[in-house]
Order: sequence, then C-alpha cells, then structure tokens
Amino acid sequence: MSHETIVDVKTLAASLGQASWRVVDCRFALADPEAGARLHAQATIPGAIHAHLDRDLSGPVIAGRTGRHPLPTREAFAATLGGWGITAGDTQVVAFDDIGGAFAARLWWMLRWVGHRAAAVLDGGLGAWEQADGALAPGRAYDGARSTFALGEPLVAAVSADELLAMLDDPDVAVLDARAAARYRGEGESTDPVAGHIAGARSAPFVGNLGEDGRFLTPERLRARYREHLAGTSPENAIAYCGSGVTACHDLLAMTHAGLPTPRLYPGSWSEWITDPSRPRATGDEAR
Repeated sequence: MSHETIVDVKTLAASLGQASWRVVDCRFALADPEAGARLHAQATIPGAIHAHLDRDLSGPVIAGRTGRHPLPTREAFAATLGGWGITAGDTQVVAFDDIGGAFAARLWWMLRWVGHRAAAVLDGGLGAWEQADGALAPGRAYDGARSTFALGEPLVAAVSADELLAMLDDPDVAVLDARAAARYRGEGESTDPVAGHIAGARSAPFVGNLGEDGRFLTPERLRARYREHLAGTSPENAIAYCGSGVTACHDLLAMTHAGLPTPRLYPGSWSEWITDPSRPRATGDEAR
C-alpha cells in the first residue's frame, strides 16, 4: 500500500532502508539558500538525499516575468527524479523538512504533478523523528543507481496568472492565500517588493494546518477548517497561492489529506503577480 499524503515516524522507521523507499530532505531557508544543504551534510535521516528548492524544485527565474520559484518543466523534473533513482509507480517517496512540511509539500505536489502517487510528507518532520529517538547520520549526495522516470498524467492542476486573472470575478471561485495573515494584509512585508494580496483572495495561512506539536491536524479538523475558508465553494473551484508557489502546496496537501478534492495551484504566486502592476491587488482584511 502506498502512502499518498502523510506518513508518521513509526511507519517510516519500519520501512527505512527498503530499496523501494526514498527519503528526501527538503530543508531550506529563504535568507540563506545553502543552509539546508549544510544541515543535511551535518545530520539527517539515514539514507536521505537532499532536494534544493532553488536547483532541484524550481526552474530558471526570469526577472520581471516569473516569481521567485517558478516550476521547472515536467521533463526537467523527471530527469531530476531519475537522477535520484526514483522510478514512476514503484518508489515510495517521503519528504521532510524542519518547518512543518512547508518545503516538503512542494516536492509532494510536484511528484503528483508528474503523475506519481506514492508521495508523502513526514508528519512532524525532522523534529518528530528526533523526538522519537530516530537515528541521524551525515548526509551524502545520492550515489546509487539512476533510473528513467516516466512521466504520467498529472494528478494535480495549475493555473497561470492570466487564467487566474480571468477568474477573479467568478463568485464560484475561491482564491486562498497560504502566507501568514500579516503578509496577506500587507503588513511587514520583507520578502517581496510589494505588499498585499491578490484582490478578492481569502487568508488561509498554512500554519493553521498544524497543531501545537507541529503535526497535521486530523482530517476531520482540516475538513472543518477548509469548509470555513471555502464558504460554500467547491474545492475543485479553489486556487491556492503564496509568495512563490511553495507553501501554497501545504494547503493543497492538507485538503487532500482531509479527503477533499485537491484545488489548483497558482505556481507563480504573489512574487509573479506583482510583476505586472495592472493585476489587481489589495491590502487589509477585505476577505477571509
């Protein structure tokens, strides 16, 4: 049986070392892009490989046109997966980080984007692993057998800026902003040059998917949370975004784990949206 959303520490510990499992360390820091790789080299879950957000999970940034973490092509990402020995349909991938799954969820979504179902995020991340006395070892670059990852039909969908713009006035579409509520309101923006949110979007911070222990809320509580955010809108008609298309994937993972249909992702997100001043923006609590 494959794991398609969340996997707990006990399950991972029992399966660690199996040839059909691949553990991926997704730690990253926006303020220090090489911090995750350094931490991985120092200590990680034994056998884990490291996925660098900028190099492995993003495509080239084009100033004035893309967001900070544009998606690579599906073909380029498939080549990356093959380089890690991941085989479509056969490899169980477990992604983790040290910030509640904020970066690991990006890998989860991208794997589904290339048609791979057996992808999950470690509930509680590295912190939960350490709390359970899980072993740690210095991380190394993957040096095992490579494979050819065969692209499958996407299991998730994305929208472009133009497509989103055309849907903003549709009352049947809900746009969810996964950033912190303060950034949504336009307060204390320090990452992007313009503060605020996409006009009409509702605030749905990804951190609300987690309990005080850093683990995901139960599916029942997640369903209740998103029913409130969606306010009657069908999940199929929802679109999630964030600063650069990364933490929005956490909202999509939470909804999928809750048993809801997976909404669409706007990968360019706020950092792409603001490259065109004509795209409507807002500040404050115009929508929740």
